[in-house]
Amino acid sequence: MGTVIDFEGGAMARLQRRMAEVEEANQDLIAFARGHSGAVSSIHQAVLAAVEADGLDHLVHIVTQLWPDLLGLDAVSVALFVGEQGLRADASGMQFVERRIIERSIQDINGVVMRGVERGHPLFGPASDLIRAEALIRLTNEPPLPGGVLALGQRRAAGFDTRAGSELLGFLGAMLSRMIGRWLLP
Repeated sequence: MGTVIDFEGGAMARLQRRMAEVEEANQDLIAFARGHSGAVSSIHQAVLAAVEADGLDHLVHIVTQLWPDLLGLDAVSVALFVGEQGLRADASGMQFVERRIIERSIQDINGVVMRGVERGHPLFGPASDLIRAEALIRLTNEPPLPGGVLALGQRRAAGFDTRAGSELLGFLGAMLSRMIGRWLLP
């Protein structure tokens, strides 16, 4: 007499394993969508705050003082150069720097660079020692308007989401470049 082989037990186990994998992927997708939605909302708030600026000094204040809270960051710095002058601003204030320091800083940045670091970019100033994740966003304008870099930093090593984050941060940098131009054009 023949032996009966039970296929049902194995099929059920495979089906349960596949259902668990699909559920995990679904939860990852939901978490990403929620995070992306939160990031978009934060970027919108930052843009609206910048639009309210009534001058370049006020814009720099908004970027360096308000954006860290709005964007959930630990440090924000902006560095600009025009002619032979360079300027760096962060939460501690503004300092003049040599143009070539800023030029060297943006040499390898084409758009947005997001990365984990042992120490933040020198443009963060005193906060550099605390930064473990940074996003460097190139600010581009046609001469005679300034070019430069926007530096965003976090203490947490697992900082920026690179999947959709670079597009959002690129938008933020483009908006900031245009706002700077708005205040410097006659």
